[in-house]
Order: sequence, then structure tokens, then C-alpha cells
Amino acid sequence: MFEKNENLFNVLFEAASEGIIVVDESQTIVASNIAATVMFGYEQGELVNKPLNILIPSTYRSAHPKHFKSFLNHSEKRQMGHGRDLYGIKKDGKEFPVEAGLNPFEINGNKYVMSLIIDISVRKETQRQIKELNSELEGKIKVRTRELEESISKLQNLNLNLELEIKKRKEAEERIKTALQKEKELNELKTKFLSLVSHEFKTPLCGILTSVVLAGKYKLEEQQEKREKHFNTIKNKVHYLDNILNDFLSIERLESGKVNYKFTSFELGNLINEVIYNANVTLKSGQEIEYPQNIENIILRQDEKILELVLSNLLNNSIKYSSEDSIIVFEVEVKEEKIIFKITDHGIGIPEKDQKHIFERYFRAENALLDQGTGIGLNIAKVHLENLGGTIDFFSKENEGTTFIVELPLIKN
Repeated sequence: MFEKNENLFNVLFEAASEGIIVVDESQTIVASNIAATVMFGYEQGELVNKPLNILIPSTYRSAHPKHFKSFLNHSEKRQMGHGRDLYGIKKDGKEFPVEAGLNPFEINGNKYVMSLIIDISVRKETQRQIKELNSELEGKIKVRTRELEESISKLQNLNLNLELEIKKRKEAEERIKTALQKEKELNELKTKFLSLVSHEFKTPLCGILTSVVLAGKYKLEEQQEKREKHFNTIKNKVHYLDNILNDFLSIERLESGKVNYKFTSFELGNLINEVIYNANVTLKSGQEIEYPQNIENIILRQDEKILELVLSNLLNNSIKYSSEDSIIVFEVEVKEEKIIFKITDHGIGIPEKDQKHIFERYFRAENALLDQGTGIGLNIAKVHLENLGGTIDFFSKENEGTTFIVELPLIKN
């Protein structure tokens, strides 16, 4: 059984589209897959037992051993090169840009580091072309603006009595400026969206691949706990990807006007149990959710799936932005003809300067940029709630926590 698993993981290791290189404590390459050897221009097996420095440009070699030793002493999974560009060097001496994720692990008392390496030459070239296009567009805006200003000046000199015509021309100028500016913003938004999708899918997929490879290293019965840790990582990453896909589908439907709300009567208790059950999958170590137990007799007439989507989004945010061993409070209150939901955490909170933008699409607060997320969940929740006759509000203090408040009519006609 273990031999079959080993063969399977070897196939996965070699079939990975990313380059994978494993080094020991002395920075000697002990394994590399086909993608890595091809990426750096070597023959299969040629990299094994070679020093890692042969893949690093000479400019960066002197500082690398110190960085490697520091990383090994404080091992944790991380993306390499935050805030700076990374480069590799091929066998023929050609440098090329890369993106690398570092994943430390230990086998039989020996420490190793697995690097997932991606050649980002195409991405860099695309970014350069986009920058050139934006620069060209800005130039066109300046030329158009200058031409329009000259035309208006000529009209003013020809006949001062044509003030009305000049006013119309100015309005036309502003419309053109606005249209060109919107076109530029749209291009930037598309670029940001594509980069966001690429990153938000790539990171969890790399995590899944790493967990699969590492889980295959633990073959003994007493290593079951370590295997379970990696299996839980895979489960969480898949759950995260599923939520992202649901958010993107919701945006497409809202933009196209294809949302058909389905109003039914249902018991609130069943919905809350489903939301809590799904949220438990993403709980951090020691986290707990306090929620009401005696709400079986509350009947709503609303869109059950949309309400579940909204509450799940808010609850998952509270889990994500709260620390381990913390408590998240989920409250429900029926008041006259409406129902009120409150979700309170004691997490990182929202900086005051960011609070006015928190429901804008793709916006993420400054203190949440390093966490995974798309910045669209709260925007989707707000639009859905307004369509259902409800509201969403919050109050928050940085480093102390946040409370989100959702109000809905009990019966939506």
C-alpha cells in the first residue's frame, strides 16, 4: 500500500507544472522535478548534489547563505521575496524573473526546504506592456485635452457672442475627459482583477500540492497526526476556493441582472445550524462560536440561500481576522416585523480611515492586505441585503474587534 502511495506521489512530483527543488541544510540540491530542470536549462538528474548557488545570479549569492540560515532557524511556510524582485539563472547564464514559495519540512531528524518555483517572465512582460499602454493612453488624453482647449480658445476669439456654443463645447470636453478616464480606470480594474484571480487561486493550489507531497512522506502509522494536519490544510484550501467561486458567480449575476430571488418559508434554526456547521471547518485552534440554541420556532419568508450566503460570509470573516483561542458571538433578535443578526469578534478590527470604503468592491483594509481575500464578499452581501429589503451596518475599532449588524424583514412580499 505504501509503495503504491510512493509511486503516486512521485508521479505528482514530476507532473507538477511548477518547478520543485528540495535542498538540505547545507543548501545542496537533493531532488528536483522535470519542470525545474527544464526551467533552468539542465538535463534530468543533473541538478542533484549540486549547490543551490548555481541557480542564483552572482549578484545575490553572497547574501543568500545568511538568509537561508535565518529562514531554517525560524522555519515557516512563506512566499519568498516580498517587496523585491527575484531572479534565477539558467545553465547558459541567462537570468530570468521567478516567484518562489518556501516550505520547510523534516524527515528522520534532517531538515529540508522545498521551493515551488514559477517562471514569471511572461507575467513581467505583460505588466510592462500594460504599463506602456496606460502611458500611451495618458498621452492621448493630454493631446485630446490640449486640442480641445485650443479649439475653445479659437471660438472665444472669433466671437464672444457665442458663449452658449462655447459652453456646449466645454461640456463635450468634460464628457470626453470623463470617458477617457473611465476607460483608463476600466483597464486598471481589469488588470487588478486578473492579478487578484491569479493570486487567490494560485496560492491555495500551491498549498494543496505541497500538502499532498508532504503527506506522502509520512508513511508510518504513528505519523497519522502529521498526515491529518496536511489533509485538513487541503480541506480548508478547497473550502476557500469554493467560496471564491461562489463570490465571482454572485458578481456576474448581480452585474447582468440575472439574480432570481426565491422566497420560501423556512425555520431559522435549520439555517443557523447549517451556517455554524460550515464555519466550523475553518475555525482556528481554540476558536469557538457562541450562537443561540432556542430559535427553532422562528419562521422567515426570505431567500434562504442568499441569507445563508450573507451570514456565512460575515462569520468566515470574523474567523479569518480573529486570533486563535478567541470567541465569536453570533446573536439573533426578533423585533416587531424584522429580524436582527449580530456577529461580533475580537479580532484585528477595521482602521477608521478605511471604514467608509469597506463595502466597495475589491477594497481591502490596510491591516488585512497580507491575509487571503478578494475584497468582494461584503459588497455582494450589501447588494443582496438591499434587494431583499434589508440593511447591513457595523462598528469597529482597530485591534479590538468588529460587530456586523444585519436587519431583514421577517416576511418579504
